[in-house]
Amino acid sequence: MQIRSETLPETVIHDLLSNSRRKNALRELRTRGGTVTVRELSEAIAAAETGTSPAPACVRESVYASLHQTHLPRLHELGVVEYDRTRKEVRTCRGARDVGRYMEVISGYGVTWTELYQVLGVVTLLVVLAAQLDAPLISAIDPILWTSGSLAVFAAVTVVQLWRAFRISTLLQ
Repeated sequence: MQIRSETLPETVIHDLLSNSRRKNALRELRTRGGTVTVRELSEAIAAAETGTSPAPACVRESVYASLHQTHLPRLHELGVVEYDRTRKEVRTCRGARDVGRYMEVISGYGVTWTELYQVLGVVTLLVVLAAQLDAPLISAIDPILWTSGSLAVFAAVTVVQLWRAFRISTLLQ
């Protein structure tokens, strides 16, 4: 049974992320991209859990069994991953984006820091390109100034992100 709503309810997402193996599996799938075997996924998660690479065989087997029997079928059922039980392969689906937003730190404006940096990068590229192509108004300012200004904005956003992370970490101690 697959849930076919546009987005997963927050309660479902929080339930999914309450288990460290599911959370680590989603993080690893997002990092790797594409199709990953359950064996590769279980080895990476076991290494993260134990802090050793390769992790002890008993831990790898435990992770593999829990992924194969419980976690991946649940994530597949909810439309977060596509899990081929016969080929033992898994990859993320559309629902992974809904869950991923809860795994990232959100900026003060309701978007993730990743999304903010992506928008800044695209806007910077377009403005500098427009300046190079002599677009009206934009070309009145030297492209070097546009580039320098954009780098200053990136630096300022990075400082804000680091400052917030520092404040949060000191509050949690």
